[in-house]
Amino acid sequence: MPDRHPSITITDKAHGLPFSKGLLAQSLTATGLPPSRAYEIAALIQDDLRERAELSVSSERLRELTTDYLTRMAGEEYAHRYLRLREVGRLDRPLIVLIGGTTGVGKSTIATEVAHRLGITRISSTDSIRQVMRGIFSKELLPAIHESAFSAWRGLRVPVPEGADPVIVGFREQTAVVSSGVKSLIDRAVLEGTSMVIEGIHLVPGYIDPSQFESARVVHIVIGVDDEQSHLSHFYIREVQTEGSRPLDRYRSGFKSIRTLGAYIEGMAREHGIPLIYSHQLDRTVADVLECVVQRAITDE
Repeated sequence: MPDRHPSITITDKAHGLPFSKGLLAQSLTATGLPPSRAYEIAALIQDDLRERAELSVSSERLRELTTDYLTRMAGEEYAHRYLRLREVGRLDRPLIVLIGGTTGVGKSTIATEVAHRLGITRISSTDSIRQVMRGIFSKELLPAIHESAFSAWRGLRVPVPEGADPVIVGFREQTAVVSSGVKSLIDRAVLEGTSMVIEGIHLVPGYIDPSQFESARVVHIVIGVDDEQSHLSHFYIREVQTEGSRPLDRYRSGFKSIRTLGAYIEGMAREHGIPLIYSHQLDRTVADVLECVVQRAITDE
């Protein structure tokens, strides 16, 4: 009796890798498709191959079939994203994505989504780097890193130049210290050949030169929120999501300084030619960031 569900093999993969509709569905969700829709399309592609008796299929043939189904069932935008993401997957160097921006613009959420869609499993933050540094360097030695980014001026040990904003001066000192840790983290990822996403307020254009990492593709992006009320509402949502561990009052009292740092970071992005993406709606922002990352990664190649 013939097998009603014969297996399909991808012939140009090492040792004939079995086709998996689950893995294909996962790659389709990276385009932004809902998981149920992605699985439906993957199942249809599997059935199509079996009906055609194409039990040995090349990666190129699978790509063409997937692109056709996406175009017909989801639209050209999703097919375009799928093809672009495949190009990123073929990069011969690790991809390092840096997502900067002031406090409360949604960097961590965006970083998580972007990493998932790119198939990157390693995510870090400059807050984590600063926390490690706090354990190594005492407050007496490096007082700036023992303060929040928007209150780092309290740790300044030198007079603020006349006319300078102490919020910016303190933040710049803290960023210079944390940037050394970021560079070490990138160096380690490059040595291991591992792609990663790093997010944080200390990823300020000008402090890290992406071109210095010749064995990796480093893409730097800055996120901003141009509407103050929308920005402030992010902190309320954060308080609810963290069950009060990141209280609104703390950020509200420092909101003016947070906005000041945002303007500074965005200005540095413009000065150094780093993409600046204003966030209004999460899904759209993630799509814009992903498109920017893919464009820059492919162009460099």
